[in-house]
Amino acid sequence: MSIPQQGGGPIERREQLADYIAGGEKPREAWRIGTEHEKFGFSWDDLTPLPYDGARSIRAMLEGLRDRFGWTPVEEAGAIIGLSRDGANVSLEPGGQLELSGAPVETLHETRAELDNHLSEVAEIARGLGVGFMGLGAAPVWSQDQMPMMPKGRYRLMTDYMDRVGTLGKQMMYRTCTVQVNLDFGSEADMVQKLRVALALQPVATALFASSPFLDGRPNGMKSWRSHIWQNLDAARTGMLPFVFKDGFGYEAWVDYVLDVPMYFVYRDGRYIDALGMSFRDFLKGRLPALPGEVPTLSDWADHMTTVFPEARIKKYIEMRGADAGDRAHLVALPALWVGLTYDQSALDAASDLVRGWDDDTREGLRRAAARDGLAGEANGIRLRDLAAQAVQIARSGLAARAREGGGLADETAYLDVLDAQLATGEVTADRLLARYQGEWAGDLSHIYADQAY
Repeated sequence: MSIPQQGGGPIERREQLADYIAGGEKPREAWRIGTEHEKFGFSWDDLTPLPYDGARSIRAMLEGLRDRFGWTPVEEAGAIIGLSRDGANVSLEPGGQLELSGAPVETLHETRAELDNHLSEVAEIARGLGVGFMGLGAAPVWSQDQMPMMPKGRYRLMTDYMDRVGTLGKQMMYRTCTVQVNLDFGSEADMVQKLRVALALQPVATALFASSPFLDGRPNGMKSWRSHIWQNLDAARTGMLPFVFKDGFGYEAWVDYVLDVPMYFVYRDGRYIDALGMSFRDFLKGRLPALPGEVPTLSDWADHMTTVFPEARIKKYIEMRGADAGDRAHLVALPALWVGLTYDQSALDAASDLVRGWDDDTREGLRRAAARDGLAGEANGIRLRDLAAQAVQIARSGLAARAREGGGLADETAYLDVLDAQLATGEVTADRLLARYQGEWAGDLSHIYADQAY
C-alpha cells in the first residue's frame, strides 16, 4: 500500500490532474525500474503471523533494520510503520506483510543486487528474533481472525469499507502478497501503448507467477487465489479497464476514470480523515462533506490515485500488478518480463501485435482462466501456455536488445530462465506446491513455511 504523498499546492484547474500524470514523462535514457515485493512474516516456533508489537513482531523487525542498517524510520501517531533509505522504502501492508519498494534503478542486475541485500538484512534481524519470511501469493493456513492489523489510519478506514463493496476485500488486505514493477513512459502515446500491453498480458504474469493455491489450510480450487480475490473485490476500482482499449484513450480518459472512483480518505496533519464513498469531483468544487469548503491539493490527487486497483495502473509511471509473490528468482523475473516487453520498441511493437484485436471478453476470460488454471488455462481459443511462451520470447528479445551487462552476465536475459523452465513443463509454483501437499506432505501444510522461506 502506498504512503501519503507529499507536496503540491491547491488544484485550481482540472487540467492540473492530467498534467500531474504527464509530469512523469521521461526520455528513454532516464527510464528506470522500480520493483516492489511483499512477504509474510511468522514465528518459527508456532508458525503464527507476526503481531505488530512484542518481542517477536513487526515493530521489532523495523527497529532492528533501523538500528543495524541505517534506515530512517517513518512514523504515524508515534508508531514506526516504515523505513526509508537511498530512494527505497520498507512499508507495511495491513496484515503485517513486509514490503520493499525498491529505489529506481537502471538495470535488472541492480534489481537483483538490491533484492539480495534486502533479504540478507531481513534474514539477519529475523534470525535474532526467531522469525522467518516467506513468499507466496496468499497466506496458506492462517484464518482472517488470526491476522493482526497494522497501526495505520488508512487501513482502519479501508477495512470498514471493504465489507460494503465486495466479498473478499479483507482477504486482499490481510492475507495476500504480490510482486510488481513500476516502469516509465516517454509520452502520452508511449503510455497508451504500454498500458494496453500491460493490461492485456497481465493474465500471463498471473499464470506464470501463480503461487496461492491454498487458503485456510487446504486447496482453494485456484492456482492464484490472490488474483481471484481481485476479481471479487470492488468493481469500481479493479479490473481490466475496457475503456483503455477504445480510440482516443489518453491522460484525460484516465483522469475521468479515477475521478469516478469513490474516495477512501483525505490525509491532513498526520491523520486520515474519513471520506469513504465520497466524490473527488465534489472535492474539486469545494463540496466534500468531510472537508466543507476546502479544495484538494495535488497531494490529495496523488493519494486518491493510489486507491484504484486495476490489473495495471497509471500514476507518474505504470504499475504491473498481476503477479503473486514468490521466491528470489521470481521476484527478479517479474521485472525482467515487463522490462523486456516494454523498454525496447521492437519488443513493445511485437507485444502490441500479439494482443491486437482481442475483445473485452477475451481479456477478461484470460484473466479468470489464469487465476483458476495457471498455464493450463485458456479463453476464446487462446491457450495461456502458448501465449506465455510467445510473451516470454518477446521479452527475451527485448532484454537482449538492451544489452545491459552486469552481475557477471552479458545481458539481462538470464533472469527469464525460471519462466522458460516453467513453460517447458507447464507447471508453476502453485502446481509444485499442490503436488507436494498431495504427495510427500500428506496434506500437512506446516511444511510450506520452510519450503517457501527466504
